Amino acid sequence: MRLINEHGDNVGVVDTRDARERAEAAGLDLVVVTETSDPPVCKILDYGKFRYEERKRKTMLKKNQKMVQVKEVKVRPVIDEHDFQVKLRKIHDFLKDGNRVRVTLRFRGREMAHQEIGLKLLHRIRDELTEISKVEHQPAMEGRQMIMVLVAMTTK
Repeated sequence: MRLINEHGDNVGVVDTRDARERAEAAGLDLVVVTETSDPPVCKILDYGKFRYEERKRKTMLKKNQKMVQVKEVKVRPVIDEHDFQVKLRKIHDFLKDGNRVRVTLRFRGREMAHQEIGLKLLHRIRDELTEISKVEHQPAMEGRQMIMVLVAMTTK
């Protein structure tokens, strides 16, 4: 096995018995770090401290991780211009925060006969937000509502 001593120096390839003796002499544990490599990599260290630091590192990663949520904005095909602008601003804010936005357009009564009006509205929303978002799910009918999903563009 390839051995790394307690100071982090690469000792080289040594026999398992020799590695155990070195760990006992240092008063520490012999831990397999990578068993898939050939030869396996082992390190002399304090196993309790190693587990503690691993757990601490994982909690820090989890803490810094941001959960992406799906926010929903509901509109109607006969929406007024001011209401449209308010909804558009809200969608913009959601996208800026890195969330996905599901735009749901609900049809009532005879509005079902004029689905092209709803489609135009969803296309208008898409076109207004084209600089900061892209369409993840194209507008599609699901029962009495048309749904489109937008996601924020990654700025890299």
